[in-house]
Amino acid sequence: MKTLHSAIIGLTLAGAPVAHADVVTDWNQTAIEVMKAANVAGNPWTRSMAMMHVAMSDAVNTVQGRYTRFIATGPAAPGASAEVAASAAARETLLQLYPAQKAKIDEAYAQSLKSVPEGAARNSGVALGEQVAAAVFADRSNDATNVPDTYRPVATPGVWIPTTPPIFPQYAQAKPWGLKSADQLRPGPPPALSSALYARDYNETKELGAAKSTKRTPEQAEAVRFWTQAVLTPAWFQAAGQLAAARGLGLADNARLFALLAMGLGNCFIIDWDAKFHYNYWRPVTAIRNGDMDGNDATERDAGWTPLNANPLHPEYPSQAGINVGAAAGVLHAVFGNGPASFTASDIFDPKLQRRFTSIAQMGEEQKAVRVWGGIHFRNSLEVGEAMGRKIADHLVGNYLKPAQKTADATR
Repeated sequence: MKTLHSAIIGLTLAGAPVAHADVVTDWNQTAIEVMKAANVAGNPWTRSMAMMHVAMSDAVNTVQGRYTRFIATGPAAPGASAEVAASAAARETLLQLYPAQKAKIDEAYAQSLKSVPEGAARNSGVALGEQVAAAVFADRSNDATNVPDTYRPVATPGVWIPTTPPIFPQYAQAKPWGLKSADQLRPGPPPALSSALYARDYNETKELGAAKSTKRTPEQAEAVRFWTQAVLTPAWFQAAGQLAAARGLGLADNARLFALLAMGLGNCFIIDWDAKFHYNYWRPVTAIRNGDMDGNDATERDAGWTPLNANPLHPEYPSQAGINVGAAAGVLHAVFGNGPASFTASDIFDPKLQRRFTSIAQMGEEQKAVRVWGGIHFRNSLEVGEAMGRKIADHLVGNYLKPAQKTADATR
């Protein structure tokens, strides 16, 4: 596997580049900080982002009518301040989700309203934003993300199995955004253990992903250490903010961009979880330590093999990193095209740690590659996951938040 030499690791004194194009990107950063303080990641993180950004987009377009709305169905409100409506929608969403972070949220809200004078437009914007946020909460109240965890591990009576439960297995049956069901895009099964494809992936991960691999380069190992689970998803929002600022997107365009991105990534943690828990496919550490049991002469067992990365607490197939790449890159390519695009991804806990990219696809390729270099995925799972994510992006972009016709209702 070739190292992505053009991705530069920046150990700089400067903090993470944050795009302050408008209230959408400002509240995006506030949400990241709020969830960091609340120690939220993974599935609930993407759900929260989707709720907030859909509320903001619907609020803005209730005022401006540039794009169709996803949930809101109330009458147009051209006299309201779109900026205030977006801020009020974001504030109300985050307050309901993370009431313990009220001080941080209200500080951001006060800052967002500073430049808007008192008056009817401001007051109407506040009321509208709160109403739209309430509509989004009502829509997601029965999305099954908070149902009791009933996951039951595969076990033989009397035989020990690891007792650490998987994370958020209920998301496998959750309500997706703009799709009919969690299993709508479920892929076919992983490759047969006896296949040449399986042997190819097995041996690649075995060689490059071992904790003590001699084939993995120092640059590849550095990339693995940067791309932790806590950084993978926020990096796409960082990229979106920087690209939007460079393009000079207006408020409605930015609101649409972030809503599509957030819904796409929110869907990934539902659509992928359905497939993961349906197939319950083993991780490389289990496969490689049991290579003598797979019926494949091309897979040699290593009883003491361990990966460089800690194993995620969910099944291997399809890859979450892969589906995220497909969905996020699909949305960003639809908005910005496939050409050169300069942006920086930063560690949200240590902004001095950065990686710079010259295209959307380049960051996607590295995010996939590190899961092999870290020893926690097979390449086919990454490829299947990316294809699933592309379908998510194509479906959302093709069917929702479309340019509104002047005579249209401006609802979905």
